Amino acid sequence: MAHYLAELYTPKPAWQALDAAGRQAFFEAIGAGMAALSALGVEAIALGETDATKMHPAPYRFFAIWSFPDNAALDALLQGIAASGWHDYFDTINASGPGTDLPGHLAQLAASR
Repeated sequence: MAHYLAELYTPKPAWQALDAAGRQAFFEAIGAGMAALSALGVEAIALGETDATKMHPAPYRFFAIWSFPDNAALDALLQGIAASGWHDYFDTINASGPGTDLPGHLAQLAASR
């Protein structure tokens, strides 16, 4: 069953203090780790900057939406993100789980307490 992850993140002061060379080195390390994750079926669906002009905007500056063939691949990405030092530089919130269709989701909502 396919799993999904929606990340919201915003830079911390440590990121803002990092110079261009430090940021580039960090991005190179992130890129190097993505090859192994891609082999597991990890797919970035969309990444970008949030639009604060939309109704009910998130208090985070950036977003990423990921797709995974299973929970193990999702866990591999989360572990890779943590190991990279990402959370030292970005305040992050995650929402993840298996995907369903609209009728399935409406049934989840109807059953919620």
